[in-house]
Amino acid sequence: MKKGIMFLLLGLAFGTSAEQVVIPVLEAIPSLPPIFDLRDWSEVTRAYTSLVFDISLQGDFLPLAWWDRRGLNFGLEHLALPAYVGDYRYGRDGAQEAINVIAAVRSATLVGLDMSHWRGLDLVTMQKEFFNRANGQNLVLNNPSAVTGNSFWYEIYPSILFFILCYQYPELAQQKMDAHDLSMLEIMYIVAERWCEALGVWPEKEGVPDFSFQAFDFAQMKPVSRVWQEPDAAAGVAWLLYMAYGAFGDPRFLAGAERALAYLHTLVEKNYNPLYELLLPYGALVAARFNAEHGRAYDVAALVTWCFGVSDARPGWGMITGEWDGIRVDGLIGSLTDQEGYAFAMNTFVWAEPLVPLARYDSRFARAVGKWVLHAAVNAPLFYAPYHSAKHQSSAFWAENSRGVIPYEGLRRWGVSGWDVVSPYATGDAIRNKWAKTDFALYAGSHAGIFGAIISPTNVEGILQIDLLATDYFRGPAYPTYLYYNPYSEAKAVEITLKNESDLYDAVTQKFLLRGARGTVGFILPPDSAAVVVVVPAGKEVVQEGSKLLANGVVVDWRVQAK
Repeated sequence: MKKGIMFLLLGLAFGTSAEQVVIPVLEAIPSLPPIFDLRDWSEVTRAYTSLVFDISLQGDFLPLAWWDRRGLNFGLEHLALPAYVGDYRYGRDGAQEAINVIAAVRSATLVGLDMSHWRGLDLVTMQKEFFNRANGQNLVLNNPSAVTGNSFWYEIYPSILFFILCYQYPELAQQKMDAHDLSMLEIMYIVAERWCEALGVWPEKEGVPDFSFQAFDFAQMKPVSRVWQEPDAAAGVAWLLYMAYGAFGDPRFLAGAERALAYLHTLVEKNYNPLYELLLPYGALVAARFNAEHGRAYDVAALVTWCFGVSDARPGWGMITGEWDGIRVDGLIGSLTDQEGYAFAMNTFVWAEPLVPLARYDSRFARAVGKWVLHAAVNAPLFYAPYHSAKHQSSAFWAENSRGVIPYEGLRRWGVSGWDVVSPYATGDAIRNKWAKTDFALYAGSHAGIFGAIISPTNVEGILQIDLLATDYFRGPAYPTYLYYNPYSEAKAVEITLKNESDLYDAVTQKFLLRGARGTVGFILPPDSAAVVVVVPAGKEVVQEGSKLLANGVVVDWRVQAK
């Protein structure tokens, strides 16, 4: 024990420990990564932001940003980014993608950058140009002039990102330039209304909307199926409408979110994993919040298991495990079957955004989420050039210019370098498909701030402090809440530094660990276990109301057992 560090296990127990949900694929990987090399993801994001938005840079494929001055929807000049370095669409106004540009602004904001005053520019308000009102779609879409009916996730995820900006900049989101302008919050409300309108005409099976389609065409107001199905669109719609309910309190949005979740419930009964790209984890979070905040009983365990398991809607997709030529790749998200493994940087980062706060609403997932975040955080550097020799990456000629902060689109198990087959291989689809001259993917790097916001080291190597509030959007009042997972086979003493006198409550053991703590203090974390530690201001009145434990009226634990 360090001198001057207080370790106490006091407490008032309100019930038994929350039994942890076992996710089979996570049980198959080591508790502790064999190599622990944690990047400072916050610093990576800050350096990335400075690089990609700097229009003064010169060199091969630089600058990466350009100005789209058309102002199609709001008359705003818009700083655009290509999806890839050396993208053939560079400079083509309208080719910029919301899943890249809005994502980069959201990501930078997560690590503390004020993107409404970034080097004299308001990059937040600019994102209104992705609200397609000039063409009558009246939705936030992936380009400033886009239409619906092609792919659910491309037509839902941009709105998710835009809603997050509304949460991150609440004052700015209310502002309008003139009577003809729309505020960001008004745009958010219109988008939610549009999805409610769509649900009103959606084909149903046994009274439940059927999301077994490829997309929804808002011009024709009907779903579309051409080549594939993206049934996890229901999860994305549920998230949009639940967040809109949190922002506006409109009961139509709550009812719409529940209708979307009802479809996922039918898939639980069929044991059909609907994962297509990246929307399913957002639905898992909404289900957990519905259970906690509205007393529902959605099968969150099934949804979370699907997020890490193997998809039925897109066979082979899920969480990757194992060794690629002696290098562990556990926790990376992508295809398990595409040439024996193809992990994607964007998907890996995005998984954490909804799944991390889920553990706050349902502490039964603390151990699973903590274990996954640990492995993903340690292995995600494999998407970046400095972690490979030139032979093990497809665009080594531009690696130095990437400054180690622009990732490759993905990591393949196998790649061809010269005459040799190598493993693993940092690469992407851009060169192969002639989309760009490199495989460095800005649309992937624009999501790294999720890791930067939630992950911090502790005094124990291998034990992370995971912020459960950083990506918990449109929530009620909450005290600082952190998840800790101990991957070791012995107990560890974990330190936390407190700014004010506090009581520390663990939602897993449902006990107060420390009372009246201040400064740097510690608690004992048993082996292969997790804690969800809530930092409660000292001396607050604590009461139990049903399944909730509250301190001074603020929920501390959503699933406390009955006394």
